[in-house]
Amino acid sequence: MLFPKFPLRLPCTLAIACLALSSAHTKTIGQIQPAQAITTQRIAALPAAQADAWARYLARSQTAMAKDKAALAQERSALSEIPPLPEGGAGEKSMPLERDASWYASGPALAVAAHILSFQTPAGGWGKNQARDGPPRRLGQSYVANNRSKFLTPGDYDTPDNGGWNYVGTIDNDATITEIRFLAKVIHALEPGPTAIYRDSVIKGLRYLLAAQFPNGGWPQVWPLQGGYHDAFTINDNAVVAVAQLLGEVAQGTPDFAFVPAALRHEAQLASQRAIEALLASQLLIQGQPALWAQQYDAVTLEPSSARNYEPAALCSAESATILVFLMRLPQPDAQAIRAVHNGVALLRRLAIEGKAWRKVSEQDGRLLVEAPGAPTLWARYYDIATLRPVFGDRDKSLHDDVADISLERRNGYAWYSTVPHQALELYALWSRRYPAAQ
Repeated sequence: MLFPKFPLRLPCTLAIACLALSSAHTKTIGQIQPAQAITTQRIAALPAAQADAWARYLARSQTAMAKDKAALAQERSALSEIPPLPEGGAGEKSMPLERDASWYASGPALAVAAHILSFQTPAGGWGKNQARDGPPRRLGQSYVANNRSKFLTPGDYDTPDNGGWNYVGTIDNDATITEIRFLAKVIHALEPGPTAIYRDSVIKGLRYLLAAQFPNGGWPQVWPLQGGYHDAFTINDNAVVAVAQLLGEVAQGTPDFAFVPAALRHEAQLASQRAIEALLASQLLIQGQPALWAQQYDAVTLEPSSARNYEPAALCSAESATILVFLMRLPQPDAQAIRAVHNGVALLRRLAIEGKAWRKVSEQDGRLLVEAPGAPTLWARYYDIATLRPVFGDRDKSLHDDVADISLERRNGYAWYSTVPHQALELYALWSRRYPAAQ
């Protein structure tokens, strides 16, 4: 293992401040604290062996960001007018990955590919929330669309540390991962025709992912590092799992990635394995047993971390279920992975909510958890690590144990309950026959 599994502990820096948890009538049970960025000061406090690896990682990030900014500044130096920001939109929908193979050699597909090529950052990544079926990037245009939250207030955890430099290279919302996969399909469809420009872009993108991997095997949400919660080891939106799956396919030389050089495929294999080890090591322990995962972790300490104002450091059911599915699909899981799955599924079953539905009840009250006999099993998104009770955050950074106590905007605008873990339980029914729990 790259690092030991850490026991459950609740230091004062954790995002859940655990105020008055014993009171069933307290509407606010805590305050969500800010995540910490990766800094030279924090790295200097690490043991020498760890500090060296992290210092090199931070320097690599800083160099990459400087090159990204310098390239854009150079483009703009001769312009009398800076182009407007690119339009935002649904990136994944504009880069379909399930079409017939021949479609990826068509005019519409190649237009998407041209857009993708034009918006790749010098570091090799892509931004998020941007439709790829629009016009290519103009000289001097920003690399990413506007991803600033419209709810920003002073002290908001989502405020970019670098002003307008926001999500310039990210794996959030499957960005970078989807662009690489789309270009790989174009290459496969065009071969043996001219594919060099697409190959170069995919290889640059893969090297970007390898450069962004933490010394401990995880990935940040944004790289080059942006600061704040974006520097966290990010399991949210299945980020680490999605990158590990992609690199695993590259390592295997699947048809879409058969063109990748052997040396790079080997690097991808090592990175994917390190990611698996990182996921296993970050599984939280409850009463000494592997349980579930947090949504993100402090990259340096591997303690569960907060993210946006309303996202606490807590067990996260949906992302945990996705990790469990990923582990169950490993071709040769080791004993630790097998134990992780059995214990994780056991806790998901324990936390399941029956006879309830999460739905809109009225314009005035918005979405609420209501009685619904026979409704599909639900899980809260977050569970407090100490009490295993559902918890809910609000934009003012307050933490609650009743979803009805948070603002109407946050109740309606976030998936506080879901059925996502069903997939893990269904797969487990088959997987557990092959890998029964140790007696």
